[in-house]
Amino acid sequence: MSDIASVSIARPLEDVADELGRSFEEYGFAVIRDHGIPQDLIDRAEKLSREFFALPDETKRRYKLEGGGGARGYTPFGTEKAKDAEVHDLKEFWHVGRELPEGHALAEYMAPNVWPAEVDGFRATFTELYAAFDAAGLRVLEAIALHLGLPRDFFAATVEDGNSVMRLLRYPPLEGERAEGAIRAAAHGDINTITLLLGAEEAGLELLTTDGEWKPVAPPQGALVINIGDMLERLTNGRLRSTKHRVVNPKGKAAYRARYSMPFFLHFRPDYVIETLPSCVDPAHPADHPAPISSHDFLMQRLREINLA
Repeated sequence: MSDIASVSIARPLEDVADELGRSFEEYGFAVIRDHGIPQDLIDRAEKLSREFFALPDETKRRYKLEGGGGARGYTPFGTEKAKDAEVHDLKEFWHVGRELPEGHALAEYMAPNVWPAEVDGFRATFTELYAAFDAAGLRVLEAIALHLGLPRDFFAATVEDGNSVMRLLRYPPLEGERAEGAIRAAAHGDINTITLLLGAEEAGLELLTTDGEWKPVAPPQGALVINIGDMLERLTNGRLRSTKHRVVNPKGKAAYRARYSMPFFLHFRPDYVIETLPSCVDPAHPADHPAPISSHDFLMQRLREINLA
């Protein structure tokens, strides 16, 4: 078994596409370096994220939007749970989504963002980071297209004005003798197209291999962890794997402090129809998926399963 790929996407994508693709097929995960998101922007974003989560609970809860399914603003500790899980995850988070101009054809699918007035620079910083994530994600999708034998720009139209969401995530510190090894986020697959994750340097992220073993994901400082979501697995007839993963509390002192991370859930356009790619159907891999479905309908179906809709 090979290891999880770790590649620089500053190199020509033709040189790294198959290494990334191999990793996505085998593990559903890869690590990318030189992704183009400036380190000073990452540092500012991490600082402001910590400032927001340090606010009093009653202040944060003012930004919880009832009936919004957690798509924007604040979601309190103990709300979300993994599909089929019996208990809620030990986390709180904030969502920033795409902002579309009034009258845009897809505006009905994307609510306006809300912004905390208590944290200076929050809106400007996370608007900038959202755009940087979007650009990095598109470059990863270009590499995936090359690996699949598709035109390099195949995915550009599928994700243009997509319903992508950036999550600022905090796992509060745990206490007691059971803190070490506790499950902070239960095993789950991501719903979306691909996920780009900042902040996985802190030990705890693990993926489930095809052998049924939990494998730690340990990227170098400043790198992005990328994983395939259910939408892309469905589109590729399972060729690219949406792998179950979880977050466990590490051993030692790190078990007793808060964990922060920033995943970017890159989505197809809400009106994009997910239908198995012909190039991913062959006698060994027949198309056995359900009927084609729009990415919006697929998303809503899955959000209901994880207690967010």
